[in-house]
Amino acid sequence: MSTVTLDCANLNCPLPILRLSKAINIAASGATIEMVATDPGSVKDVEAWARQTGHNLMESRQEGGRFTFVVRKN
Repeated sequence: MSTVTLDCANLNCPLPILRLSKAINIAASGATIEMVATDPGSVKDVEAWARQTGHNLMESRQEGGRFTFVVRKN
């Protein structure tokens, strides 16, 4: 199964989470979505969203002002 990359750079809260939610809703079970964001608030937002929705936050990293999250749909 391939990974979908979601570019949410230059979007502020709540847009990255809304786009991640929409992408995960149309993805097949077990699919992986990689989201790239520049909003520092997205770190806590994605962690909270994953806990609330039950999806697996597999990776969270920061590189030069860009935040990358890898989420697997349950």
